[in-house]
Amino acid sequence: MRVKAAVLRQSGLPPPYAASKPLEIAELDLEPPGRGELLVAIKAAGLCHSDLSVIDGSRPRPTPMALGHEAAGIIEAVGEGVTDLKVGDHVVLVFVPSCGRCGPCAAGRPALCEPAAKANAAGTLLSGERRLSFRAEPVNHLLGVSAFATHAVVARESCVKIDPDLPLELAALFGCAVLTGVGAVVNTAKLEPGQSVAVVGLGGVGLSAVLGARLAGARQIIAVDLSDDKLAFATRLGATHAVNARSNDAVGDIRRLAGAGVDVAFEMAGSVPALELAYAATARGGATVTAGLPHPDKRMSLSPLVLVAEERTLKGSYVGSSAPQRDVPRMIALFRAGRLPVDQLLTHRLKLDDINEGFDRLREGVGVRQVVVFE
Repeated sequence: MRVKAAVLRQSGLPPPYAASKPLEIAELDLEPPGRGELLVAIKAAGLCHSDLSVIDGSRPRPTPMALGHEAAGIIEAVGEGVTDLKVGDHVVLVFVPSCGRCGPCAAGRPALCEPAAKANAAGTLLSGERRLSFRAEPVNHLLGVSAFATHAVVARESCVKIDPDLPLELAALFGCAVLTGVGAVVNTAKLEPGQSVAVVGLGGVGLSAVLGARLAGARQIIAVDLSDDKLAFATRLGATHAVNARSNDAVGDIRRLAGAGVDVAFEMAGSVPALELAYAATARGGATVTAGLPHPDKRMSLSPLVLVAEERTLKGSYVGSSAPQRDVPRMIALFRAGRLPVDQLLTHRLKLDDINEGFDRLREGVGVRQVVVFE
């Protein structure tokens, strides 16, 4: 079948993207689903910094590539061997299609699935196949999803079934921003009630971490960002304090507010200076959790003496250390119960044709979560 999709042919084109148009809206050929795969009509797809990192070249990926990885839609066709989902089911798509059989999956850590990591790096589905092409030229899949498109063929393992009454433009956010941000708090950090928290970087993932910290019962949530607008937004979501990272002594400000540092600091900006700030603001015996994805060549320095003498923990969090088949339904249930107001993160709705302008807004820090809505 023919589908309309946003295709990246070259990374690193200069902003503004409204002018350079790194994403070309093209008609692609989409093969039917193979064994263990599904055809999904995409109804909503969120713009994420991980997509932007591919566009600007800080996360190298094979091109040409159809972008988009945070999405929700409706199943239109079921491939051979799929027995637990059917045509008409509503699904959230997740960007690590865990196999369930490798070492990390068997250990209960599906976010670290080895076959999924290999397929995602290669630009294929979990099967190793590519179902997209342009004039017989293969087109790579982003993280097994490629959701900036009217339809996508995905592995069964990329889908989480949801109730059909949840608006799909909200459901999409649970596939990345909420899963990663809330998961980093409850799964990676295992935040305890009464602990103090700093969240550095207030994009969709960072603000989801603010919601997660509030959900987990943090006594103090210090929001940290370069944007006063984002800091004000975080305060409305439940942050108790706000610190602008441009301050001459942002670390000192945080440590004074928390009394010698926070118990847990989350870095969600994807930059080394943000991670260094978060680490410096963490108290003795505390944990620094990073879910940011800077350029692979970037490095940070830290003192092993401090790490040992202060019993510090520095920990990575990928997909919020989540098990999506378990955690997406739980987080949706918390949203329905009014304990996880994810709807407040959705600030812009746009059409696929306006996606380059949407990434300009994301690059400039305007709004929180933008969602491409398909009729």
